[in-house]
Amino acid sequence: MDLCLNPEREQWRELQLRCQSRQDDIRHIVAGILDEVKQGGDRALREISLRIDDSAPDDFQVSDAAFAEAAAKVAPELKVALENAKRNIEMFHAAQLPRKVAVDVQHGVRCIQKAVPIQRVGLYIPGGKAPLFSTVLMLAVPAKIAGCCEVVLCTPPRKDGSMCPEILFTAQLCGIDRVYALGGAQAIAAMAYGTESVPKVDKIFGPGNRFVTTAKQMVSTDTVAIDMPAGPSEVMVMADNSANPAYVAADLLSQCEHGEDSQAILLCNDAEFAEKVKAEVENQKEQLPRKPIIEESLKNSRIIVFTGEESREQMIDFANQYGSEHLIISMQRPWDIADQITAAGSIFIGNYSPESAGDYASGTNHTLPTSGWARSHSGVNIDSFMRKITYQQLSDPGLRGLSETIITMALAEGLHAHANAVAIRMKGGSK
Repeated sequence: MDLCLNPEREQWRELQLRCQSRQDDIRHIVAGILDEVKQGGDRALREISLRIDDSAPDDFQVSDAAFAEAAAKVAPELKVALENAKRNIEMFHAAQLPRKVAVDVQHGVRCIQKAVPIQRVGLYIPGGKAPLFSTVLMLAVPAKIAGCCEVVLCTPPRKDGSMCPEILFTAQLCGIDRVYALGGAQAIAAMAYGTESVPKVDKIFGPGNRFVTTAKQMVSTDTVAIDMPAGPSEVMVMADNSANPAYVAADLLSQCEHGEDSQAILLCNDAEFAEKVKAEVENQKEQLPRKPIIEESLKNSRIIVFTGEESREQMIDFANQYGSEHLIISMQRPWDIADQITAAGSIFIGNYSPESAGDYASGTNHTLPTSGWARSHSGVNIDSFMRKITYQQLSDPGLRGLSETIITMALAEGLHAHANAVAIRMKGGSK
């Protein structure tokens, strides 16, 4: 990891850059896939699957027999872990259910806001180098709590055509309605446009590679909503001498193993501590099976040291400008710092709150904004699966009390029909 000591503010933007990609090339490929599926439905899905993966299932929908077979393959201890994590996620997300708002803003004018579930949602679950069955929990649990009528899931089959048993088991545990053996941009296209097999959904959720992410962004401008913009996963750790260098290094490495384009950044206020963390990173990575991926990710990662009286303030400012997906605060008085953070997907407080806890089982959601989108977007929560409808009911006296205000404003905007819709009622009286 590169180490930078006391960078000037003019350097911060460069230090905050994420891994760059061949986005123009990717958009061109994805645009072709989206158009193929939009025009060709299931036939196009099969042709794309054969072209990219050298195989295509006879039926994209996963059978009951496949679910039963998957359940038999999942280790009992993992089933217990999944049930425990599901319980915590349910508890935290159920507490987020919004209350109905009803206010009499003035005599005879009542305004109401009520949350209703999105009817049909689609979940995408990666199934490649690290099948993310934990993401099934993070998306399906709040969807069910919110009351979504139909939840469908797409996940790619493995090279031999089989499905990841852990993903299927978790989907069944969460009560997912239908699962499809589909991956990549073509899966996003199928859920966005609908095919003979895959229903068109109202909103798509879930992480994926650059092709999946680009597909989500492209269909969101056309036909369907998505959870959020997203890119490669990332973590920022803020640490001082009260932190354990080994713990900090482990947190950085846990993020780096997600993918070659992931990023880990350490902010600290002591150069000697930084060197200790750097040494721990080198030692620990040698023991990890995903070392080749980690080494590529570390090329995108860095350690930044701020020293001096204003080091804490500089660290806070840097963190807010960066807007990290995950932010770990391993410092003295961590809540004092957390209260000043305005941009982060999810914050982990203290030396015993690793990112892994939020990724799996603490109860918070791990589907979070990346690439600086935490400055303007929230992570997935119960509101992500709901829409809020407003209502208003005005009595005759209520409309009369507002009529002059409405007519005056409508005429000032030059919208005479708007004004007339009120004026005609004022002339007609009540019935």
